[in-house]
Amino acid sequence: MPAVEWGNGRDGHIGLLQLAEDLCDAGRWCSTRGWVPATAGNFSFRTAPADGGRIFITASGLDKGAITPADLLDCNVLAGAGRPSAETSLHGVIYRDRPDAKAIFHIHSIWNTLLSDRFAQDGVVPLEGYEVLKALTGVNTHEHRELVPVLENSQEYGGLSLQLAEVLRMFPDAHGVLLRKHGLYTWGESIAGARRHLEALEFLFEVEARRLMGSW
Repeated sequence: MPAVEWGNGRDGHIGLLQLAEDLCDAGRWCSTRGWVPATAGNFSFRTAPADGGRIFITASGLDKGAITPADLLDCNVLAGAGRPSAETSLHGVIYRDRPDAKAIFHIHSIWNTLLSDRFAQDGVVPLEGYEVLKALTGVNTHEHRELVPVLENSQEYGGLSLQLAEVLRMFPDAHGVLLRKHGLYTWGESIAGARRHLEALEFLFEVEARRLMGSW
């Protein structure tokens, strides 16, 4: 495929290349946290409608601790080195059904993997009473009850995309979705917003898991 032409495209006051660099910085940061082991995880951002609503996503099979803008694919014109993740369709569902989303992070942490299995039969991981919940967009009190839906993992992404669309409809206020024994998808109205949601949810998953395990 041809290389991505970053050019002078603009997303508000932020150039496309700056957005790409910000996304890659977030991916490298996730690697330092141990959230994208081996070649796991994928990250994307979407430009504003004025810049075509283009979606850029990390190529499959890469060490996220070393990604650069050259490792991003332009999904709209199939440009960039490498091949898209099989999970690209899930990003598309989130962007379609969450119009305000401008970035999506997908990671595989120890704590979200454990909780996704622990609560799989319930269908949601409940998070309630924690001050850090206020880091989630639209939440202004620790008394908020965040329900993070859990989907069964599958390698059949057509069917999984339909299930994802259904839980996004059922949980319109959710800030993330878990795949059982797989990982977390979260999003935000900017790359910084998605990164904030990711850090908040991962903190809450660890606190809740340690509480359930009796580790104090």
